[in-house]
Amino acid sequence: MPAYKDNAKGTWYAAFYYENWKGQKEKKMKRGFKTKREALEWERTFQQQKASNLDMTFASFVEVYTKDMEVRLRRNTWQTKKHIIETKLLPSFGGKRMNDIRPADVIQWQNEMIGYRDEKGNPYSETYLKTLHNQLSAILNHAVRFYELKSNSAAKAGNMGKRQGKEMLFWTKDEYKKFAEVMMDKPLSYYAFQMLYWCGIRLGELLALTPADFDFEKSTVAISKSYQRLLGEDVITDPKTPKSNRIVKMPGFLCTEMQEYIKSLYHCQQDTRIFPISKSYLHHEMDRGAKVAGVKRIRVHDCRHSHISLLIDMGFSAVAIADRVGHESIEITYRYAHLFPSTQTEIADKLDIEGMD
Repeated sequence: MPAYKDNAKGTWYAAFYYENWKGQKEKKMKRGFKTKREALEWERTFQQQKASNLDMTFASFVEVYTKDMEVRLRRNTWQTKKHIIETKLLPSFGGKRMNDIRPADVIQWQNEMIGYRDEKGNPYSETYLKTLHNQLSAILNHAVRFYELKSNSAAKAGNMGKRQGKEMLFWTKDEYKKFAEVMMDKPLSYYAFQMLYWCGIRLGELLALTPADFDFEKSTVAISKSYQRLLGEDVITDPKTPKSNRIVKMPGFLCTEMQEYIKSLYHCQQDTRIFPISKSYLHHEMDRGAKVAGVKRIRVHDCRHSHISLLIDMGFSAVAIADRVGHESIEITYRYAHLFPSTQTEIADKLDIEGMD
């Protein structure tokens, strides 16, 4: 493991050959190290990563995990993971060797996260604590499954926090119509909420829509992408799940409205976003409209819940609803079970009648 001095710059560099995953020899070089020791340490870490040697540090394995996973995930999903790794995991585990991380280390870290308080004295939410633990466990589990780490210490330590779904609010049709009426003073806001409520699409799916997505002869809109604002950049990604790629049939009145709206847009090309606004803009508009209309304030995402609850009230099945909104039917059944009219008592009563025939 030699290191070389760059006499012209007064720095060190590492240069060596290694065998890639195809069995081919490749040269690796990195310059700019202040000391010979740093150059040798970088080469040693690189060779450990290539050999899947879990004597490497957690920080070094994170580089392996990143290369394996980053290309497989939606960009916004990876950015969330990256933030957790950099701010909550690396400060505690970065310098530890993978083989040396014990359940007791995980428990100490959990206690630190549970005991955290911000400047206002508020702790992390139970949901966030669970998310932090899940990310640590995902990294260690990746090492177990693919790089022969003996066990997942995070799994042995047990979880912290718990998943607490935010309260599911929704508007009735009458509440939404009151809200929509006061939004008519701003066409862009009005048509955005019309699409959210009457089609049940996600906010990111709405903001990615272009004229090319609409087929007004068939009264359909194609949902095939999602808009995100990441690190100050507009990013178009794939929808949330494969099931989210779908064709949504619009009611006739909405089809007419959207056709008129798109015609009104100045120099709008087929690939131009028809709602060039931010998520925060719609949150502010929701505040304004709910206050003026005198209806309860719900989240923008709750327009989706409102659409689903409306379909349930109209008598559509979980399978039909799931196909429309891009969910699995089991998820619709589970999340909205309390809204379906068939209760356990009604089921038992009908079974009782069947059994007596």
